[in-house]
Amino acid sequence: MERATQLVGQATSFLDAVERASRAAPLDRPVLVIGERGTGKELIAERLHHLSSRWDGPLITMNCAALPETLIEAELFGHEAGAFTGAAKGRAGRFEEADGGTLFLDELATLSSPAQDRLLRAIEYGEVTRIGASKPLRVDVRIVAATNEHLPRLVEESRFRADLLDRLSFEVVTLPPLRNRESDIPVLADHFGRRMAMELEWELWPGFSQGVTERMLTYEWPGNVRELKNVIERAVYRWGVPDSPIDEISFDPFASPWAPMTSMSRPKAEPDAIAAGAQQVLPALPAPGAYDPGECGDFRLAVAEYEKAILAAALEKCRWNQRAAAQALKLTYDQLRHALRRHELQ
Repeated sequence: MERATQLVGQATSFLDAVERASRAAPLDRPVLVIGERGTGKELIAERLHHLSSRWDGPLITMNCAALPETLIEAELFGHEAGAFTGAAKGRAGRFEEADGGTLFLDELATLSSPAQDRLLRAIEYGEVTRIGASKPLRVDVRIVAATNEHLPRLVEESRFRADLLDRLSFEVVTLPPLRNRESDIPVLADHFGRRMAMELEWELWPGFSQGVTERMLTYEWPGNVRELKNVIERAVYRWGVPDSPIDEISFDPFASPWAPMTSMSRPKAEPDAIAAGAQQVLPALPAPGAYDPGECGDFRLAVAEYEKAILAAALEKCRWNQRAAAQALKLTYDQLRHALRRHELQ
């Protein structure tokens, strides 16, 4: 699992998490890495492995969410020939492959209850039994696990074993989301931008304009560093003036006035309008007097009608593309959807 990706950042919250992982690395104990998607959990797992005494052993990764429940145990513990339909020959599991090294279990919270039971036994006794075998095998494996779930809450809901959580939580490293690492956003953007410029064989790195930097700092980054990397690389490769600071950035690669309309976003015409063959399904704009300041008799009604008129006009202008309308009104897509439901404009 060698990568060119690096841990880049200077925010105190991020450096504290990296320091905690570095201190735990030499200890031969399980570590839990907690964080939202895209925060770099796998990079922390790599650091824990390479700074440990097992650095020259294997680092085996298993994404617990990528396999159907029926195959997770076979992947973890292996199986003998004929153990189940399709098992033509025996196969070593991830525990055997990681013997003498580190096993990184990503998306730990998705493990089924039987798999949790067997994982607990493997950690407690250092033994695994292949499916279909009668004798256990000794393994020497350090467990590093990651999840974006709050495991204590899952324990309360009886969805995760409390004793397994106790065994895995010798140390817990929680990675901060990018929205709480504001000082790291320009640093990471410059890092990813320079790498993309080198890939495109630009002679110089022009950097970003002040406007683009300000937009990056005010964006929420729900996908965290992974999303930032994609946004920056896309902005660099789309920019056609390598000797001028990048002045355009797109956070949503799907944003387009010609995006296909789904059944959820397509407006529904009223039966009377369909019968009349009407093309206009938007409600008529309210008369000016309804929200004329000089004629206002009901403040709340006037504000509601004016807001409804703005939404209707934006939808018509954007040809019912709700994402385009949200962008035009400087709203998030969820905010626009909520407003449309409130005013019955869906």
